[in-house]
Amino acid sequence: MEFVKTKLKDAYLICSEPLKDNRGLFERLYCKSELKEINFKENIVQINHSVTNSKGSIRGLHYQIPPMAETKFVKCIKGSVQDVIVDIRKDSPTFLNWHSEILSQENLKMMFIPKGFAHGFQTLEDNCELLYFHTEFYDQKYERGIRFDDQAIDIKWNLELSNISERDKHHPCLSINFKGI
Repeated sequence: MEFVKTKLKDAYLICSEPLKDNRGLFERLYCKSELKEINFKENIVQINHSVTNSKGSIRGLHYQIPPMAETKFVKCIKGSVQDVIVDIRKDSPTFLNWHSEILSQENLKMMFIPKGFAHGFQTLEDNCELLYFHTEFYDQKYERGIRFDDQAIDIKWNLELSNISERDKHHPCLSINFKGI
C-alpha cells in the first residue's frame, strides 16, 4: 500500500500494488500493520456496499458527529466516481477546503477519510459500486449532511448533476456561524 497525502490535512489517497498474472489480480484492501505508517490505530467495525445505477448521480455530503464521528476508507469496485471530501474540523488548517479524486475499478485507488470530514461522490458512468470501511457504527442520531451545491464550499462536480436523493437535496447549506465539528 502506498499512502499519498492529499492537500487536506490527514487525508490520504491509498494506492495499491496488486499482484497480477494471467488469471487477473490479487489486491490487499486493508492491512493494520501497513496503516501504522499514517498513524491509523482504530478498528473497522462496519463495511458497507453501495450501488448507484445512473451516471451523474450524487450521494452526499455525509458525516457523523462525535461521539460517533468515523474514519472511512472508500473504494470503487465497479465503474468510476469523483470522490469528494470536505474538511469540517474546527481547528484544522484546511477547514472548509475540499479535495476530489477519481476512484475506479481500473485505477484501484482508495480514499482514506479521517474523522471530521464530510464525504460524497458523483458517478462518472452507469452502475457504480463502492465499498466503505467504517470505524464507527451508523447512528441516525449523529448523522449529518451538507448540501452538495453549498456555495461556501463550491465543489466543482465533473458532470452535470442527474440524480440526487430527496434526503440529500434537503441537507442544509452551512450557516455563516458554522464553526466545524
